[in-house]
Amino acid sequence: MTDEIVRLDLQRRSRLGMVEAIWGENKTASQISKILKILDTSSELALVTRVGSKKAKSVQELIPNVKFHSQARCLTLGLPAKPQSSLGKTLILTGGTSDLEVASEAELALRWHGINAEILLDVGVAGLHRLIAQLDRIKEAKVLIVCAGMEGALPTVLAGLVPQPVIGVPVSIGYGVSSGGKVALEGMLASCAPGLVVVNIDNGYGAAMAALRILRSADFS
Repeated sequence: MTDEIVRLDLQRRSRLGMVEAIWGENKTASQISKILKILDTSSELALVTRVGSKKAKSVQELIPNVKFHSQARCLTLGLPAKPQSSLGKTLILTGGTSDLEVASEAELALRWHGINAEILLDVGVAGLHRLIAQLDRIKEAKVLIVCAGMEGALPTVLAGLVPQPVIGVPVSIGYGVSSGGKVALEGMLASCAPGLVVVNIDNGYGAAMAALRILRSADFS
């Protein structure tokens, strides 16, 4: 990777209030390390998504103070933004524990921007009583991010129960026709619950940034 093809958006945080997250899955450890060094030198927050443990170890050999968040499959360098308590809490729900990696990516991305975020696991519609039992806790959050695979019904159910913004994240799990998350994506897009927001398959970071926009817009009003 030469300097000519490393063109980072170093003004994104000042322009949009968002860290420029680096997609790590298709980059080498050397490329990621070079980008992290540029961000660090520029006093920018560093967040790299979709990184496996083997690649993370290679990056840490090049930059020892990089932290690997194994559950979220992310790397970070430096300290997160200061907590913004005025923006309240975002709750990230999962249909099952298989959705945890995507939920963890969203949770880390929000914390990295100073947002109070918590994960609520295993409240899928296969056992609807589990969800109903958590409604009081759910209603305390300002925004909900809902990760679900299979048929992806959980965001629709929640959007029909509570008034907060609901952001659906289709997850690439499920047998056969689940098709790597496409059925969940199409189900969420076809939801009969008005106002449900949907991001791409497994896009925990994108859901976190949608939540961030909603929270900051409400805070400025």
